[in-house]
Amino acid sequence: MNDLDDLIPEWLPLPDVAERLDVEVSRVRRLIEEGQLVSLRRGSPVVRKVPALMVGEDGLIPHLAGTITILRDGGFDDEELLAWLFTEDETLPGRPIDHLRRGQRGEVRRRALALAL
Repeated sequence: MNDLDDLIPEWLPLPDVAERLDVEVSRVRRLIEEGQLVSLRRGSPVVRKVPALMVGEDGLIPHLAGTITILRDGGFDDEELLAWLFTEDETLPGRPIDHLRRGQRGEVRRRALALAL
């Protein structure tokens, strides 16, 4: 599996996510608990961070939460689902996260469901 830091060059600590979303940090933690965002412990010092591409100009990217749910229900842990979302797929083509950022969930969801079976 690719190293996540190679796949995801930009990570945001939770206070930065809160600032982008114009909410309190406690709300960002709830979004993570509810499965609408994914965070991992990264960096030095180690803190919880979210991939920057999960947060768009107008808030969370569309259809991300549903895709996270499908992958988790299929047995993916957070590192595996992030690796899948951020890995180039020639047959898509592109990365699933980029399709979701453009609001194109159909093929991404089909592939996620196929993996989850």
